[in-house]
Amino acid sequence: MRLRTLAAAGAALAAVVLGGLYAWTRPAPIAPAAGPPSPPSAAVLAAGARIVALGDCMVCHTAPDGPAYAGGLGLKTPFGIIYSTNITPDPDTGIGRWTSAAFRRALREGVARDGHLLYPAFPYIHYTRMSDEDIELAYAYLMSRPPVKVKQPANDLVFPLNFRPLLGFWNALYLRPGTGAAPAAGQVERGRYLVDTLGHCASCHSGMNLLGGERSPAFQGGTVDGWHAPALTRLAQGSAPWTRGELADYLQGGLSLAHGAAKGPMRPVTERLAGVPREDVEAMAAYLMTIQQPAPAPAAVVPVAAQAETSGAALFAAACAGCHAPAAPMMRLGGRPGLARSSAVLGDDPANFVQTVLHGIPWERPAPGGAAAAYMPPFADVLSDAQVAELAAWVRSGAGRPAWPDVAAASGKLRKEMQP
Repeated sequence: MRLRTLAAAGAALAAVVLGGLYAWTRPAPIAPAAGPPSPPSAAVLAAGARIVALGDCMVCHTAPDGPAYAGGLGLKTPFGIIYSTNITPDPDTGIGRWTSAAFRRALREGVARDGHLLYPAFPYIHYTRMSDEDIELAYAYLMSRPPVKVKQPANDLVFPLNFRPLLGFWNALYLRPGTGAAPAAGQVERGRYLVDTLGHCASCHSGMNLLGGERSPAFQGGTVDGWHAPALTRLAQGSAPWTRGELADYLQGGLSLAHGAAKGPMRPVTERLAGVPREDVEAMAAYLMTIQQPAPAPAAVVPVAAQAETSGAALFAAACAGCHAPAAPMMRLGGRPGLARSSAVLGDDPANFVQTVLHGIPWERPAPGGAAAAYMPPFADVLSDAQVAELAAWVRSGAGRPAWPDVAAASGKLRKEMQP
């Protein structure tokens, strides 16, 4: 009992000390704007829309079925849920009282207008390297959006990570403030800027360490909301390597006729990129092709057990062959890829295959250039976890890849996480 009392007293003292230190070092608030900024010209508005689309701002700052940029999307982290903020120009619940200086500080240093520290679910460690011009364009565009008055739910984080002063230590480890300089000239350097800075691709495709920092080296793969974000350094490997043109098509349209459709958290990213100039996604693809690494030795193919092979074949015939068999109209029209070339099938992690089978791919819109939109019905209510595993083993065998281990357990876990 005495030890427990001493521990509680120690924790309280530490909180007081940290709180005092934070109050002493907390960034000063920036005075609110005297009024709304002048309406931007059509050219500035278009350029700002391009920057905001490249930065995926709508993707994180729009709740399902909610107003654009009004926040409220629950971002799941290993430390709890962080709800995205309202970045419409509402003066009470959004950024309507923010000056361009306050907006720039938020992107450069992760500090809100009133001085409180922002959680790094907002990727300011990447945005900090944005050019001054691009930050001003993004500010002009967001301040031109319709204001939405909405109060977002409180973050649900475990103690002590809900104690914002600790973010000062996190920033000391991971934040390297940018200078505001424009990116270097050239297609590859432009692509580096779009991938590393505006697109903050490493936030998903690198994974996190125990402190919530991005793993190094970057782009080695990660996990987002139960989906596997593949390593961006191994796109040119394997039996179905990506070309630069295929990658640009996928980034802008969400559909590669050689590899499949964007799914999960990547789908809304490609929807935003659908509206940017083609030269931007071509620059991103050009840069990504420069960071490819040599392929490792191929794994041995593990034969599928006879019973699993029979069950998987029957399940495929019943649930999948209508669209994915070689003779299916979907395969014959438009030169669509078979499952043997699908990234979800060829990946080292079964998560994307399982998620696609359980969730499907919703029908939303045609892809740019007139290509048909990707669609797949969900099978969560039709197939058991064991059947998902049998189907996975059959499809992987047909692609000449070793069976994934413990697919039924992975399916059960992901199915449980789907529940509201």
